[in-house]
Amino acid sequence: MFNPVPPARTRTRRHVVKATGMTVIALALAACGGSGEPAEGGGPTTLTVTVWNLAKTPEFTALFQAFEKANPGVKVKPVDILADDYQEKVTTMLAGGDKSDVITIKNVTDYARYSSRGQLVDVTDLATSTDASKLAGLQAYNTGNTYYALPYRQDFWLLYYNKTLLDKAGIKLTGAMTWDDYAKYAQRLTGDKDGKKVYGAYHHTWRSVVQAVSAAQTGGDQLGGDYTFFTDQYTMALDLQKKGAVMDFGTASAQQADYRNMFGTGSAAMMPMGTWYISGILEAKKKGESQVDWALAPMPQRAGGSGEVVTFGSPTGFAVNKRSESADLAKKFVRFAAGKAGAEAIAQVGVVPALQDPAITEAYFKLEGMPSDELSKKAFEPGKVVLEMPVSDKSSDVDTILNEEHQLIMVGEKSVADGTRSMGERVKNEVLN
Repeated sequence: MFNPVPPARTRTRRHVVKATGMTVIALALAACGGSGEPAEGGGPTTLTVTVWNLAKTPEFTALFQAFEKANPGVKVKPVDILADDYQEKVTTMLAGGDKSDVITIKNVTDYARYSSRGQLVDVTDLATSTDASKLAGLQAYNTGNTYYALPYRQDFWLLYYNKTLLDKAGIKLTGAMTWDDYAKYAQRLTGDKDGKKVYGAYHHTWRSVVQAVSAAQTGGDQLGGDYTFFTDQYTMALDLQKKGAVMDFGTASAQQADYRNMFGTGSAAMMPMGTWYISGILEAKKKGESQVDWALAPMPQRAGGSGEVVTFGSPTGFAVNKRSESADLAKKFVRFAAGKAGAEAIAQVGVVPALQDPAITEAYFKLEGMPSDELSKKAFEPGKVVLEMPVSDKSSDVDTILNEEHQLIMVGEKSVADGTRSMGERVKNEVLN
């Protein structure tokens, strides 16, 4: 969901992919690989790690198995939480004194919340090591030159599409389409298949689907208190909803719609989503749970733009719970996940590691089940990736307000004009002032 990066709010592909100088196969963080040492004291040690949707998120299992293999005697115990409940559940757990050892940082808004409340262990020593500078997304965790997490994954948003459905509709994608074209295609692709509704597109309920892409492509500031720059994206999303080309927000929320199922079962022809879903669709195809012939395209762009593909993204990281009773082992896991061994483990299941370089694109597209067309490869190389949400001590409070107003707009309780005005008034009155 949401994330940020101080002080620079944008990251070009050169910064996100090339400048990191990281290779999934050959480079390592000197202190981050598994040592193969037994657990402290020589006896079995259990390390608890909070995760979401374990069965549908293969990166976690891949990481845990790799860490256990590198550290005989250690057993990683996942604390599995529903994805939609993860933020609220972990916030409640930490506030209640929960002692889970490692906290998976799903987005930078959560990171700002937990770190500002003193709930995470300072890992600046890990973050400032020589080789840690090679981690894409690391600066998103810089809070006054102090770090409380390391990224193990770096994602950005692009467009997934069902090749069969687009071919049947006579739609040929050759590059980044405009949002106007996207809306036109979504309506054209909407229909029925074997008595089942097929939507032209699926928009998940996260506010970022509308707000973060607006901020990235307009240069708008989500912490600034003026949200008129959201208007065009909301207008398009609501129009598609009204025309039945996307599942309406109320239904998606009430049914807790799973974006994986919406796309993986062929219920939606197109879907803006993060690169993390690559691992999910590969796994579903491997298990025979999805028959979709899929491919990737760049994120749609605003009409009249510069021609550069602009999207948004953020890192995902691991942090050590301040109340962990196995903090040293927890830090060892955080190190491992951010390093070579962790990167190799998640790359094999289609996840973009924070430890990466241009060679990762080649490695990715050699994975079984990956699309091999040139547009899919081009989609993996956006011109600019803007942080999903700026990091600030105000991020969490602003995020809450923007999300509340987002829901009211999407269910029709407020107009776009009233909703964006309310966002601005509330942020200025409740946060900035």
